[in-house]
Amino acid sequence: MKEKVKLQKTAKEMLKATSRTFYIPISALPNELKEAVTSAYLCMRAIDEIEDHPQFPAEQKIKLLRNISELLENPTVELEQQLTNQFEPYTHILPSVTLQLYDWIVVCPQEVQPNVLHYTAVMAKGMADWVEKGFEVTNEQDLDDYTYYVAGLVGELLSELWAWYDNVETDQELAVAFGRGLQAVNIIRNRDEDLERDGVDFFPEGWDRKEMFNYARKNLALGLRYMENLKPGPIYNFCKIPHALAQGTLEAIEKGREKLSRTEVVKIVGRVAKEQIL
Repeated sequence: MKEKVKLQKTAKEMLKATSRTFYIPISALPNELKEAVTSAYLCMRAIDEIEDHPQFPAEQKIKLLRNISELLENPTVELEQQLTNQFEPYTHILPSVTLQLYDWIVVCPQEVQPNVLHYTAVMAKGMADWVEKGFEVTNEQDLDDYTYYVAGLVGELLSELWAWYDNVETDQELAVAFGRGLQAVNIIRNRDEDLERDGVDFFPEGWDRKEMFNYARKNLALGLRYMENLKPGPIYNFCKIPHALAQGTLEAIEKGREKLSRTEVVKIVGRVAKEQIL
């Protein structure tokens, strides 16, 4: 019990260090749900750090991601040691959030550990496939596929966590769109950095900012429909805050700015909280 309490504290600290967007809404969730969502976020962040690592050779990324996917999809009592063995050759290059993947699994309530393991496994395999493709996005179907594996899956998992905790029924297609909308805004915001660092462009061939902005707005609008099935409270706030921040970021980029200021973030979060009180 003491060990799990210690891990929960470590997970909270890691969450704060790795996500400006999700730390606030996750912290406001009821305790058991907070543990589940924290676990889900950190497990998927652990996988994302492998896929996104600039100094990690592609062949090694693919192998590691697929091995992890297989271990998580078919977990055994030896999972901790198996993950340790997978990470051992890369401890000098991988961040702590990845190397502590097993800790984030332990933090999760046991009833929904299989859900978190499954979706993290699917994400790892999907990311491995995209590394193998060299992240070549040629059309909107490719963009949909990529955004599904890096964000739509998150929406699906969250919907299962809402159902587990509070019997909330949501539309899975809208859940995927919710994740896609947030990811589309990230793609727009990070395009120059992606091009400069990796030569990767997630804009489909022939698309400029107009088409990508339309794609983001379309999915953000579907994200609003997704939230219509959520009753007022912590779960709704959890979804509303990152959605409002994404919309605000899109508006800021349209005005020629790179991102929202910290003051603007606080203002948006405060506005969402005030809407719930009213």
